Amino acid sequence: MSADFSLLANVVDLFANTIRPATVRVAAGRIAAVEPTGATEPDASLPYALPGFVDAHVHVESSLLVPAEFARLAVTHGTVATVSDPHEIGNVLGVAGVRYMLQSAAQVPFKFCFGAPSCVPATPFETAGAEITAADIELLFKEYPEIGYLAEMMNWPGVLGRDAGVMEKIRLAQQYGRPVDGHAPGLRGEDARRYAEAGISTDHECFTAEEALDKLAVGMKILIREGSAARNFEALIDLLPEHYENLMFCSDDKHPDTLVLGHINQLVQRAVARGQDVLKVLRVACRNPVEHYRLPVGLLRVGDAADFIVVDNLTDFRVQQTYLDGQLVAENGQTRIPAGPVAVVNNFVATTVRAEDFQLPAPQPAATVRVIECFDGQLITARHDVPARTENGMVLSEVARDVLKLSVVNRYQPAAPAVAFIQGFGLKGGALASSVGHDSHNITAVGCDDESLARAVNLVMEARGGLAAVGPDGQELVLPLPVAGLMSDREGYHVAEAYAAVDALAKQLGSPLQAPFMTLSFMALLVIPSLKLSDKGLFDGEAFRFVEAVV
Repeated sequence: MSADFSLLANVVDLFANTIRPATVRVAAGRIAAVEPTGATEPDASLPYALPGFVDAHVHVESSLLVPAEFARLAVTHGTVATVSDPHEIGNVLGVAGVRYMLQSAAQVPFKFCFGAPSCVPATPFETAGAEITAADIELLFKEYPEIGYLAEMMNWPGVLGRDAGVMEKIRLAQQYGRPVDGHAPGLRGEDARRYAEAGISTDHECFTAEEALDKLAVGMKILIREGSAARNFEALIDLLPEHYENLMFCSDDKHPDTLVLGHINQLVQRAVARGQDVLKVLRVACRNPVEHYRLPVGLLRVGDAADFIVVDNLTDFRVQQTYLDGQLVAENGQTRIPAGPVAVVNNFVATTVRAEDFQLPAPQPAATVRVIECFDGQLITARHDVPARTENGMVLSEVARDVLKLSVVNRYQPAAPAVAFIQGFGLKGGALASSVGHDSHNITAVGCDDESLARAVNLVMEARGGLAAVGPDGQELVLPLPVAGLMSDREGYHVAEAYAAVDALAKQLGSPLQAPFMTLSFMALLVIPSLKLSDKGLFDGEAFRFVEAVV
Protein backbone atom coordinates (compact mmCIF):
# COMPACT_ATOMS: atom_id res chain seq x y z
CA MET A 1 0.00 0.00 0.00
CA SER A 2 1.16 3.54 -0.73
CA ALA A 3 1.75 5.90 2.17
CA ASP A 4 1.67 9.68 2.42
CA PHE A 5 5.20 11.05 2.73
CA SER A 6 7.50 13.93 1.84
CA LEU A 7 10.94 13.85 0.23
CA LEU A 8 13.53 16.62 -0.03
CA ALA A 9 15.65 16.15 -3.15
CA ASN A 10 17.02 17.81 -6.25
CA VAL A 11 13.96 17.48 -8.48
CA VAL A 12 14.49 16.90 -12.20
CA ASP A 13 11.72 18.71 -14.09
CA LEU A 14 11.61 17.44 -17.68
CA PHE A 15 9.10 20.13 -18.70
CA ALA A 16 10.77 23.24 -17.27
CA ASN A 17 14.19 21.64 -17.93
CA THR A 18 15.44 22.47 -14.45
CA ILE A 19 17.14 20.61 -11.62
CA ARG A 20 16.42 22.33 -8.31
CA PRO A 21 15.97 21.41 -4.63
CA ALA A 22 12.34 20.90 -3.69
CA THR A 23 10.12 18.97 -1.33
CA VAL A 24 8.00 16.37 -3.09
CA ARG A 25 4.79 15.60 -1.21
CA VAL A 26 2.99 12.34 -1.98
CA ALA A 27 -0.59 11.67 -0.91
CA ALA A 28 -2.94 8.85 -1.91
CA GLY A 29 -0.45 7.58 -4.47
CA ARG A 30 -0.13 10.87 -6.36
CA ILE A 31 2.13 13.90 -6.38
CA ALA A 32 0.31 16.34 -4.11
CA ALA A 33 2.89 19.13 -4.29
CA VAL A 34 6.40 19.98 -5.47
CA GLU A 35 7.60 22.85 -3.26
CA PRO A 36 10.88 24.52 -4.35
CA THR A 37 13.23 25.62 -1.60
CA GLY A 38 14.11 28.79 -3.49
CA ALA A 39 17.58 27.63 -4.52
CA THR A 40 18.25 27.69 -8.26
CA GLU A 41 21.11 25.18 -8.36
CA PRO A 42 21.24 21.55 -7.19
CA ASP A 43 22.31 20.89 -3.61
CA ALA A 44 25.21 18.40 -3.62
CA SER A 45 24.13 17.03 -0.25
CA LEU A 46 20.75 15.89 -1.59
CA PRO A 47 19.79 12.92 -3.77
CA TYR A 48 17.98 13.43 -7.09
CA ALA A 49 14.31 12.67 -7.75
CA LEU A 50 13.32 12.08 -11.37
CA PRO A 51 10.67 10.25 -13.42
CA GLY A 52 11.25 6.51 -13.72
CA PHE A 53 12.79 4.88 -16.76
CA VAL A 54 10.67 3.27 -19.49
CA ASP A 55 11.75 0.49 -21.85
CA ALA A 56 10.01 1.60 -25.05
CA HIS A 57 10.08 -1.81 -26.75
CA VAL A 58 10.69 -5.17 -25.13
CA HIS A 59 9.57 -8.76 -25.40
CA VAL A 60 9.25 -9.72 -21.75
CA GLU A 61 9.35 -13.39 -22.72
CA SER A 62 12.99 -13.02 -23.79
CA SER A 63 13.95 -12.43 -20.16
CA LEU A 64 12.82 -16.05 -19.65
CA LEU A 65 10.65 -14.64 -16.86
CA VAL A 66 6.91 -14.16 -16.58
CA PRO A 67 5.88 -10.47 -16.38
CA ALA A 68 5.55 -10.42 -12.58
CA GLU A 69 9.10 -11.74 -12.17
CA PHE A 70 10.46 -9.40 -14.84
CA ALA A 71 8.98 -6.48 -12.89
CA ARG A 72 10.60 -7.59 -9.63
CA LEU A 73 14.05 -7.30 -11.25
CA ALA A 74 13.42 -4.24 -13.43
CA VAL A 75 12.33 -1.95 -10.59
CA THR A 76 15.69 -2.36 -8.87
CA HIS A 77 17.20 -0.45 -11.82
CA GLY A 78 14.64 2.36 -11.78
CA THR A 79 12.41 1.00 -14.55
CA VAL A 80 8.75 1.76 -13.83
CA ALA A 81 7.12 0.75 -17.12
CA THR A 82 7.63 -1.14 -20.35
CA VAL A 83 6.05 -1.08 -23.78
CA SER A 84 5.84 -4.85 -24.22
CA ASP A 85 5.09 -6.80 -27.38
CA PRO A 86 3.75 -10.27 -26.39
CA HIS A 87 4.11 -11.75 -29.84
CA GLU A 88 6.50 -14.43 -28.60
CA ILE A 89 3.84 -16.15 -26.49
CA GLY A 90 1.29 -15.11 -29.11
CA ASN A 91 3.07 -17.33 -31.63
CA VAL A 92 2.79 -20.24 -29.20
CA LEU A 93 -0.70 -19.78 -27.74
CA GLY A 94 -2.43 -17.00 -29.69
CA VAL A 95 -4.80 -14.65 -27.84
CA ALA A 96 -4.71 -16.98 -24.81
CA GLY A 97 -1.00 -16.24 -24.53
CA VAL A 98 -1.62 -12.48 -24.54
CA ARG A 99 -4.21 -12.95 -21.80
CA TYR A 100 -1.68 -14.94 -19.79
CA MET A 101 0.75 -12.00 -19.90
CA LEU A 102 -1.95 -9.57 -18.80
CA GLN A 103 -2.90 -11.82 -15.88
CA SER A 104 0.70 -12.17 -14.70
CA ALA A 105 1.28 -8.43 -15.03
CA ALA A 106 -1.80 -7.69 -12.93
CA GLN A 107 -0.12 -9.32 -9.92
CA VAL A 108 2.38 -6.46 -9.51
CA PRO A 109 2.23 -2.63 -9.41
CA PHE A 110 4.63 -2.29 -12.35
CA LYS A 111 3.12 -0.48 -15.36
CA PHE A 112 3.11 -2.78 -18.36
CA CYS A 113 1.72 -1.53 -21.66
CA PHE A 114 1.13 -4.57 -23.86
CA GLY A 115 0.58 -4.44 -27.60
CA ALA A 116 -1.72 -6.43 -29.87
CA PRO A 117 0.65 -8.64 -31.90
CA SER A 118 0.39 -7.73 -35.58
CA CYS A 119 2.30 -10.59 -37.20
CA VAL A 120 1.43 -13.99 -35.72
CA PRO A 121 2.78 -15.99 -37.41
CA ALA A 122 5.50 -13.66 -38.66
CA THR A 123 5.52 -15.28 -42.12
CA PRO A 124 3.76 -18.14 -43.93
CA PHE A 125 7.13 -19.85 -44.31
CA GLU A 126 7.26 -21.38 -40.82
CA THR A 127 5.07 -23.38 -38.45
CA ALA A 128 3.76 -21.48 -35.43
CA GLY A 129 1.54 -22.70 -32.65
CA ALA A 130 -1.24 -20.18 -33.27
CA GLU A 131 -2.51 -17.31 -35.40
CA ILE A 132 -3.71 -13.86 -34.34
CA THR A 133 -6.13 -12.41 -36.89
CA ALA A 134 -7.46 -8.91 -37.44
CA ALA A 135 -10.62 -9.99 -35.61
CA ASP A 136 -8.48 -11.08 -32.65
CA ILE A 137 -6.72 -7.73 -32.65
CA GLU A 138 -10.04 -5.90 -32.56
CA LEU A 139 -11.16 -8.11 -29.68
CA LEU A 140 -8.01 -7.22 -27.73
CA PHE A 141 -8.51 -3.50 -28.36
CA LYS A 142 -12.14 -3.72 -27.27
CA GLU A 143 -11.73 -5.86 -24.16
CA TYR A 144 -8.44 -4.66 -22.73
CA PRO A 145 -7.63 -0.95 -22.29
CA GLU A 146 -4.13 -2.02 -21.22
CA ILE A 147 -3.52 -3.16 -24.82
CA GLY A 148 -2.08 0.19 -25.78
CA TYR A 149 -0.77 -0.18 -29.34
CA LEU A 150 -0.45 -2.37 -32.42
CA ALA A 151 2.83 -4.19 -31.91
CA GLU A 152 5.68 -4.17 -34.40
CA MET A 153 4.53 -4.50 -37.99
CA MET A 154 7.26 -6.82 -39.24
CA ASN A 155 5.60 -7.47 -42.57
CA TRP A 156 7.05 -4.37 -44.18
CA PRO A 157 6.71 -5.83 -47.70
CA GLY A 158 2.98 -6.16 -46.96
CA VAL A 159 2.87 -2.54 -45.82
CA LEU A 160 4.66 -1.30 -48.94
CA GLY A 161 2.41 -3.46 -51.13
CA ARG A 162 -0.65 -2.26 -49.19
CA ASP A 163 -1.68 -5.85 -48.50
CA ALA A 164 -5.35 -5.90 -47.50
CA GLY A 165 -4.86 -7.98 -44.34
CA VAL A 166 -1.95 -5.87 -43.14
CA MET A 167 -3.76 -2.60 -43.82
CA GLU A 168 -6.86 -3.85 -41.98
CA LYS A 169 -4.80 -4.34 -38.82
CA ILE A 170 -3.36 -0.84 -39.13
CA ARG A 171 -6.84 0.56 -39.77
CA LEU A 172 -8.14 -1.08 -36.60
CA ALA A 173 -5.33 0.45 -34.56
CA GLN A 174 -6.19 3.87 -35.95
CA GLN A 175 -9.91 3.32 -35.34
CA TYR A 176 -9.24 2.49 -31.68
CA GLY A 177 -6.72 5.29 -31.24
CA ARG A 178 -3.64 3.11 -30.81
CA PRO A 179 -0.21 3.93 -32.29
CA VAL A 180 1.41 1.40 -34.63
CA ASP A 181 4.95 0.18 -33.99
CA GLY A 182 7.29 -0.52 -36.87
CA HIS A 183 9.96 -3.08 -37.68
CA ALA A 184 11.72 -2.39 -40.96
CA PRO A 185 15.44 -3.20 -40.90
CA GLY A 186 17.36 -1.45 -43.66
CA LEU A 187 14.37 0.39 -45.12
CA ARG A 188 15.41 3.80 -46.46
CA GLY A 189 14.45 6.58 -48.84
CA GLU A 190 11.17 6.30 -50.68
CA ASP A 191 10.41 2.92 -49.10
CA ALA A 192 10.79 4.41 -45.63
CA ARG A 193 8.48 7.25 -46.60
CA ARG A 194 5.78 4.88 -47.86
CA TYR A 195 6.13 2.70 -44.78
CA ALA A 196 5.62 5.67 -42.45
CA GLU A 197 2.84 7.05 -44.62
CA ALA A 198 0.84 3.87 -44.01
CA GLY A 199 0.59 4.82 -40.34
CA ILE A 200 3.74 3.35 -38.81
CA SER A 201 5.00 5.58 -36.00
CA THR A 202 8.26 4.01 -34.72
CA ASP A 203 11.19 1.82 -35.67
CA HIS A 204 13.67 -0.01 -33.44
CA GLU A 205 15.64 -1.82 -36.17
CA CYS A 206 18.02 0.90 -37.42
CA PHE A 207 21.57 -0.38 -37.74
CA THR A 208 23.06 2.92 -38.96
CA ALA A 209 22.57 6.61 -38.24
CA GLU A 210 21.85 7.19 -41.92
CA GLU A 211 18.94 4.77 -41.85
CA ALA A 212 17.60 6.39 -38.69
CA LEU A 213 17.82 9.86 -40.25
CA ASP A 214 15.80 8.68 -43.25
CA LYS A 215 13.05 7.45 -40.95
CA LEU A 216 13.17 10.54 -38.72
CA ALA A 217 12.79 12.68 -41.83
CA VAL A 218 9.46 11.03 -42.65
CA GLY A 219 8.06 11.47 -39.16
CA MET A 220 8.93 8.21 -37.44
CA LYS A 221 10.31 8.03 -33.91
CA ILE A 222 13.50 6.01 -33.51
CA LEU A 223 14.17 3.64 -30.64
CA ILE A 224 17.83 3.24 -29.69
CA ARG A 225 18.12 -0.46 -28.93
CA GLU A 226 20.65 -2.17 -26.70
CA GLY A 227 19.68 -5.69 -25.75
CA SER A 228 21.37 -9.02 -25.10
CA ALA A 229 21.79 -9.74 -28.82
CA ALA A 230 21.12 -6.61 -30.90
CA ARG A 231 23.14 -3.54 -29.94
CA ASN A 232 22.70 -0.30 -31.84
CA PHE A 233 23.53 2.27 -29.13
CA GLU A 234 26.94 3.20 -30.52
CA ALA A 235 25.59 3.62 -34.05
CA LEU A 236 22.70 5.90 -33.03
CA ILE A 237 23.50 7.77 -29.81
CA ASP A 238 25.08 10.76 -31.55
CA LEU A 239 21.67 11.56 -33.05
CA LEU A 240 20.48 12.57 -29.58
CA PRO A 241 21.51 16.25 -29.40
CA GLU A 242 19.48 17.22 -32.46
CA HIS A 243 16.70 14.62 -32.40
CA TYR A 244 16.12 13.93 -28.68
CA GLU A 245 12.42 14.84 -28.95
CA ASN A 246 11.89 11.88 -31.31
CA LEU A 247 14.08 9.22 -29.72
CA MET A 248 13.48 6.56 -27.07
CA PHE A 249 15.57 3.82 -25.44
CA CYS A 250 14.68 0.13 -25.58
CA SER A 251 16.18 -3.29 -24.97
CA ASP A 252 13.97 -5.37 -27.32
CA ASP A 253 15.32 -8.63 -25.87
CA LYS A 254 16.97 -8.90 -22.46
CA HIS A 255 18.21 -12.17 -20.99
CA PRO A 256 17.97 -12.63 -17.20
CA ASP A 257 21.71 -12.52 -16.47
CA THR A 258 21.97 -9.03 -17.96
CA LEU A 259 18.63 -7.87 -16.51
CA VAL A 260 20.01 -8.61 -13.04
CA LEU A 261 22.87 -6.20 -13.77
CA GLY A 262 20.95 -3.31 -15.31
CA HIS A 263 18.34 -2.05 -17.71
CA ILE A 264 17.56 1.37 -19.24
CA ASN A 265 19.63 2.97 -16.46
CA GLN A 266 22.75 1.62 -18.18
CA LEU A 267 21.92 3.42 -21.43
CA VAL A 268 21.37 6.64 -19.50
CA GLN A 269 24.74 6.23 -17.78
CA ARG A 270 26.52 5.60 -21.07
CA ALA A 271 24.88 8.52 -22.84
CA VAL A 272 25.78 10.97 -20.07
CA ALA A 273 29.33 9.58 -19.93
CA ARG A 274 29.68 10.45 -23.62
CA GLY A 275 28.92 14.08 -22.81
CA GLN A 276 25.26 14.11 -23.80
CA ASP A 277 23.08 16.69 -22.04
CA VAL A 278 21.51 14.97 -19.04
CA LEU A 279 18.09 16.60 -19.45
CA LYS A 280 17.90 15.52 -23.09
CA VAL A 281 18.97 11.99 -22.17
CA LEU A 282 16.28 11.78 -19.49
CA ARG A 283 13.70 13.14 -21.93
CA VAL A 284 14.52 10.13 -24.14
CA ALA A 285 14.57 7.64 -21.25
CA CYS A 286 11.54 8.82 -19.30
CA ARG A 287 9.21 11.33 -20.94
CA ASN A 288 9.07 10.44 -24.63
CA PRO A 289 7.67 6.89 -24.25
CA VAL A 290 5.02 8.06 -21.78
CA GLU A 291 3.80 10.71 -24.20
CA HIS A 292 4.00 8.66 -27.39
CA TYR A 293 2.17 5.62 -25.99
CA ARG A 294 -0.02 7.65 -23.60
CA LEU A 295 1.14 5.52 -20.69
CA PRO A 296 -0.55 5.94 -17.29
CA VAL A 297 2.85 6.77 -15.82
CA GLY A 298 3.58 9.85 -13.73
CA LEU A 299 6.27 12.33 -14.75
CA LEU A 300 6.76 14.01 -11.37
CA ARG A 301 4.21 16.78 -11.88
CA VAL A 302 1.55 17.81 -9.41
CA GLY A 303 -1.46 15.50 -9.87
CA ASP A 304 0.56 12.76 -11.57
CA ALA A 305 0.75 9.22 -10.25
CA ALA A 306 3.70 9.07 -7.85
CA ASP A 307 5.89 7.01 -10.19
CA PHE A 308 9.46 8.21 -9.73
CA ILE A 309 12.94 7.19 -8.69
CA VAL A 310 15.60 8.56 -6.35
CA VAL A 311 19.24 8.33 -7.46
CA ASP A 312 22.46 9.39 -5.76
CA ASN A 313 23.74 11.52 -8.65
CA LEU A 314 23.21 12.24 -12.35
CA THR A 315 26.39 10.49 -13.46
CA ASP A 316 26.21 6.97 -12.08
CA PHE A 317 22.41 6.96 -11.59
CA ARG A 318 22.65 4.45 -8.74
CA VAL A 319 19.01 3.85 -7.86
CA GLN A 320 18.30 4.28 -4.17
CA GLN A 321 14.52 4.02 -4.34
CA THR A 322 11.81 3.27 -6.91
CA TYR A 323 8.20 4.30 -6.32
CA LEU A 324 5.07 3.23 -8.18
CA ASP A 325 1.81 4.96 -7.25
CA GLY A 326 3.56 6.12 -4.10
CA GLN A 327 4.53 2.58 -3.12
CA LEU A 328 8.21 1.85 -2.45
CA VAL A 329 8.89 -1.11 -4.77
CA ALA A 330 12.70 -1.22 -4.68
CA GLU A 331 15.40 0.12 -2.39
CA ASN A 332 19.19 0.03 -2.74
CA GLY A 333 19.17 -2.75 -5.33
CA GLN A 334 16.64 -4.93 -3.54
CA THR A 335 13.16 -5.53 -4.87
CA ARG A 336 10.29 -5.05 -2.42
CA ILE A 337 7.72 -6.69 -4.69
CA PRO A 338 6.97 -10.13 -3.22
CA ALA A 339 7.29 -13.21 -5.41
CA GLY A 340 4.01 -14.88 -6.26
CA PRO A 341 2.79 -18.17 -7.73
CA VAL A 342 3.42 -18.76 -11.43
CA ALA A 343 0.80 -20.56 -13.54
CA VAL A 344 2.09 -22.88 -16.26
CA VAL A 345 0.62 -22.95 -19.78
CA ASN A 346 2.19 -24.59 -22.80
CA ASN A 347 1.80 -25.85 -26.36
CA PHE A 348 4.46 -28.47 -26.91
CA VAL A 349 4.45 -31.83 -28.69
CA ALA A 350 7.50 -33.66 -27.39
CA THR A 351 9.03 -36.13 -29.84
CA THR A 352 12.38 -37.90 -29.86
CA VAL A 353 14.98 -37.22 -32.56
CA ARG A 354 17.89 -39.41 -33.66
CA ALA A 355 21.35 -38.48 -34.89
CA GLU A 356 20.51 -39.73 -38.39
CA ASP A 357 17.60 -37.25 -38.57
CA PHE A 358 20.21 -34.49 -39.01
CA GLN A 359 22.02 -36.06 -41.95
CA LEU A 360 22.18 -34.09 -45.21
CA PRO A 361 22.89 -36.01 -48.46
CA ALA A 362 25.42 -34.50 -50.86
CA PRO A 363 23.86 -34.27 -54.35
CA GLN A 364 27.28 -34.54 -55.98
CA PRO A 365 30.91 -35.25 -54.92
CA ALA A 366 31.89 -31.56 -55.26
CA ALA A 367 28.87 -30.16 -53.45
CA THR A 368 28.70 -26.61 -52.11
CA VAL A 369 26.87 -25.52 -48.96
CA ARG A 370 25.17 -22.20 -48.37
CA VAL A 371 26.43 -21.03 -44.98
CA ILE A 372 24.64 -18.54 -42.73
CA GLU A 373 27.16 -16.15 -41.16
CA CYS A 374 25.99 -14.73 -37.83
CA PHE A 375 27.45 -11.66 -36.12
CA ASP A 376 27.85 -10.87 -32.45
CA GLY A 377 25.43 -8.14 -31.38
CA GLN A 378 23.42 -8.19 -34.63
CA LEU A 379 20.27 -9.91 -35.87
CA ILE A 380 21.20 -9.65 -39.53
CA THR A 381 23.21 -12.44 -41.16
CA ALA A 382 25.33 -12.82 -44.29
CA ARG A 383 25.78 -15.73 -46.67
CA HIS A 384 28.86 -17.66 -47.77
CA ASP A 385 29.06 -20.50 -50.26
CA VAL A 386 31.82 -22.96 -49.31
CA PRO A 387 32.89 -26.42 -50.50
CA ALA A 388 31.10 -29.15 -48.59
CA ARG A 389 32.92 -31.61 -46.36
CA THR A 390 31.45 -35.00 -47.27
CA GLU A 391 31.77 -38.54 -46.04
CA ASN A 392 29.83 -41.59 -47.26
CA GLY A 393 27.65 -39.31 -49.37
CA MET A 394 26.68 -37.08 -46.44
CA VAL A 395 27.61 -33.45 -45.72
CA LEU A 396 29.25 -33.00 -42.34
CA SER A 397 30.00 -30.11 -40.01
CA GLU A 398 33.57 -28.84 -40.24
CA VAL A 399 34.67 -27.58 -36.82
CA ALA A 400 38.08 -26.41 -38.06
CA ARG A 401 36.37 -23.87 -40.36
CA ASP A 402 33.54 -23.16 -37.87
CA VAL A 403 31.00 -24.49 -40.36
CA LEU A 404 28.49 -26.15 -38.04
CA LYS A 405 25.09 -27.70 -38.55
CA LEU A 406 22.08 -25.56 -37.67
CA SER A 407 18.70 -27.21 -37.23
CA VAL A 408 15.12 -26.14 -36.57
CA VAL A 409 12.82 -28.85 -35.23
CA ASN A 410 9.05 -28.40 -35.26
CA ARG A 411 7.73 -28.56 -31.70
CA TYR A 412 4.03 -28.35 -32.54
CA GLN A 413 3.78 -31.53 -34.61
CA PRO A 414 6.08 -34.43 -35.53
CA ALA A 415 8.23 -33.53 -38.56
CA ALA A 416 11.70 -34.10 -39.92
CA PRO A 417 14.23 -31.47 -38.72
CA ALA A 418 15.28 -28.75 -41.15
CA VAL A 419 19.08 -28.63 -41.43
CA ALA A 420 21.51 -26.05 -42.81
CA PHE A 421 24.97 -24.69 -41.95
CA ILE A 422 26.14 -21.71 -39.93
CA GLN A 423 29.39 -19.91 -39.19
CA GLY A 424 30.11 -17.69 -36.19
CA PHE A 425 29.14 -19.86 -33.22
CA GLY A 426 32.68 -21.15 -32.81
CA LEU A 427 31.83 -24.35 -30.95
CA LYS A 428 34.72 -26.82 -30.73
CA GLY A 429 32.50 -29.67 -29.57
CA GLY A 430 28.97 -30.46 -28.45
CA ALA A 431 25.77 -28.60 -29.25
CA LEU A 432 23.26 -26.01 -28.04
CA ALA A 433 19.46 -26.17 -28.36
CA SER A 434 16.65 -23.84 -27.42
CA SER A 435 12.87 -23.68 -27.65
CA VAL A 436 13.20 -19.89 -27.77
CA GLY A 437 13.37 -19.45 -31.54
CA HIS A 438 11.94 -16.21 -32.85
CA ASP A 439 9.23 -15.88 -33.84
CA SER A 440 7.49 -19.24 -34.07
CA HIS A 441 9.54 -20.79 -31.25
CA ASN A 442 10.33 -24.14 -32.69
CA ILE A 443 13.50 -25.75 -31.35
CA THR A 444 16.65 -24.21 -32.82
CA ALA A 445 19.95 -26.04 -32.38
CA VAL A 446 23.57 -25.70 -33.46
CA GLY A 447 26.17 -28.44 -33.11
CA CYS A 448 29.46 -29.94 -34.13
CA ASP A 449 28.10 -33.43 -34.83
CA ASP A 450 24.77 -35.16 -35.30
CA GLU A 451 24.93 -37.10 -32.02
CA SER A 452 25.38 -33.90 -29.99
CA LEU A 453 22.57 -32.18 -31.89
CA ALA A 454 20.21 -35.05 -31.09
CA ARG A 455 21.19 -35.03 -27.40
CA ALA A 456 20.64 -31.29 -27.04
CA VAL A 457 17.30 -31.29 -28.86
CA ASN A 458 16.02 -34.27 -26.85
CA LEU A 459 16.90 -32.55 -23.58
CA VAL A 460 14.71 -29.62 -24.63
CA MET A 461 11.96 -32.01 -25.71
CA GLU A 462 12.04 -33.81 -22.35
CA ALA A 463 11.71 -30.49 -20.49
CA ARG A 464 8.86 -29.40 -22.80
CA GLY A 465 10.85 -26.27 -23.49
CA GLY A 466 14.15 -24.84 -22.35
CA LEU A 467 17.78 -24.13 -23.11
CA ALA A 468 20.26 -26.99 -23.29
CA ALA A 469 24.02 -27.28 -23.74
CA VAL A 470 25.86 -30.58 -24.16
CA GLY A 471 29.58 -31.17 -24.37
CA PRO A 472 31.61 -33.87 -26.12
CA ASP A 473 32.62 -35.41 -22.77
CA GLY A 474 29.15 -35.98 -21.39
CA GLN A 475 28.48 -32.51 -19.95
CA GLU A 476 24.79 -31.61 -19.91
CA LEU A 477 22.95 -28.56 -18.59
CA VAL A 478 19.29 -27.67 -19.07
CA LEU A 479 17.32 -24.59 -18.04
CA PRO A 480 13.65 -25.71 -18.17
CA LEU A 481 11.15 -23.19 -19.54
CA PRO A 482 7.77 -24.80 -18.90
CA VAL A 483 5.69 -21.64 -19.46
CA ALA A 484 4.98 -21.82 -23.20
CA GLY A 485 8.49 -23.16 -23.73
CA LEU A 486 9.61 -19.55 -23.30
CA MET A 487 9.61 -18.69 -19.60
CA SER A 488 10.52 -20.23 -16.30
CA ASP A 489 8.14 -20.76 -13.41
CA ARG A 490 10.94 -19.98 -10.96
CA GLU A 491 12.00 -16.81 -9.13
CA GLY A 492 13.94 -14.31 -11.22
CA TYR A 493 17.32 -14.44 -9.49
CA HIS A 494 17.30 -18.25 -9.60
CA VAL A 495 16.61 -18.13 -13.35
CA ALA A 496 19.41 -15.62 -13.85
CA GLU A 497 21.83 -17.94 -12.06
CA ALA A 498 20.68 -21.00 -14.01
CA TYR A 499 20.93 -19.10 -17.29
CA ALA A 500 24.45 -17.93 -16.42
CA ALA A 501 25.48 -21.56 -15.90
CA VAL A 502 24.19 -22.82 -19.26
CA ASP A 503 25.62 -19.72 -20.97
CA ALA A 504 29.00 -20.43 -19.36
CA LEU A 505 28.97 -23.99 -20.67
CA ALA A 506 28.22 -22.71 -24.19
CA LYS A 507 31.28 -20.49 -23.94
CA GLN A 508 33.39 -23.31 -22.51
CA LEU A 509 32.49 -25.27 -25.64
CA GLY A 510 34.17 -22.50 -27.63
CA SER A 511 31.53 -19.92 -28.52
CA PRO A 512 32.98 -16.38 -28.64
CA LEU A 513 29.52 -14.79 -28.74
CA GLN A 514 28.46 -12.55 -25.86
CA ALA A 515 25.03 -14.21 -25.73
CA PRO A 516 25.14 -17.51 -27.68
CA PHE A 517 21.57 -18.54 -26.83
CA MET A 518 20.17 -15.13 -27.71
CA THR A 519 21.97 -15.19 -31.06
CA LEU A 520 20.74 -18.75 -31.65
CA SER A 521 17.16 -17.65 -30.98
CA PHE A 522 17.28 -15.25 -33.94
CA MET A 523 18.61 -17.69 -36.51
CA ALA A 524 15.01 -18.68 -37.35
CA LEU A 525 13.76 -15.08 -37.62
CA LEU A 526 12.95 -14.96 -41.33
CA VAL A 527 11.96 -11.26 -41.40
CA ILE A 528 15.58 -10.22 -40.68
CA PRO A 529 17.84 -10.74 -43.73
CA SER A 530 19.68 -12.23 -45.24
CA LEU A 531 19.74 -15.99 -44.70
CA LYS A 532 17.80 -17.81 -41.94
CA LEU A 533 16.39 -21.28 -41.25
CA SER A 534 12.78 -22.18 -40.45
CA ASP A 535 11.32 -25.59 -39.67
CA LYS A 536 10.41 -25.74 -43.37
CA GLY A 537 13.88 -25.03 -44.76
CA LEU A 538 16.60 -22.49 -45.54
CA PHE A 539 15.12 -19.08 -46.34
CA ASP A 540 16.59 -16.16 -48.30
CA GLY A 541 15.17 -13.06 -46.58
CA GLU A 542 16.12 -10.76 -49.46
CA ALA A 543 14.62 -12.84 -52.26
CA PHE A 544 11.84 -13.93 -49.83
CA ARG A 545 11.97 -17.58 -50.90
CA PHE A 546 13.37 -20.93 -49.85
CA VAL A 547 16.77 -22.01 -51.17
CA GLU A 548 18.68 -25.29 -51.00
CA ALA A 549 21.21 -25.72 -48.19
CA VAL A 550 23.40 -27.98 -50.35
CA VAL A 551 23.91 -27.44 -54.09
